[in-house]
Amino acid sequence: MVKWYYLCGDFYEKIYEITCEMKKKTIALVAHDNRKPDLIEWAEYNRNTLVQSILVGTGTTGALVEAALNQNKKQGEKYVKVRKLKSGPLGGDQQLGALIAEGKVDLLIFLWDPMQPQPHDVDVKALLRISNLYNVPTACNRATADYLISSPLLGSEEYSPMVNSFSEYVNRKIDV
Repeated sequence: MVKWYYLCGDFYEKIYEITCEMKKKTIALVAHDNRKPDLIEWAEYNRNTLVQSILVGTGTTGALVEAALNQNKKQGEKYVKVRKLKSGPLGGDQQLGALIAEGKVDLLIFLWDPMQPQPHDVDVKALLRISNLYNVPTACNRATADYLISSPLLGSEEYSPMVNSFSEYVNRKIDV
């Protein structure tokens, strides 16, 4: 969008300013305990991309990522804020699922541990199900996270993932 400003005085001069109104992408960050070091290392490596986004994470993961991204921040670099939900087992996975259902998450990076049983396994499954249902690009391992974060579609204003319509399901006739 171009805004024109006119200065009054002895002469008139047009000054324009390009204002970027691009919607920032919201990236959700989640990692099980054994995968938190991987996510932190990945986030530090991708700091320049992440600072251009809105970040949300489950409790401990969000706090660790925020601390890591700001630990070696150079002077003049933007402070990175992560919106922290509850810890995953305490409802954070469900809070994140609600944000996805409301259309408030554009990308989910969820480094889960396939080798460890989780006491909140049903919440993990529900989060992955809801991200699939609402067509949110989801990375469950570091390689996929690398592909998603480096995709030219991430910063594209023209690209918008297809949104599923659930009107047939919502309006179905139920015989009782």
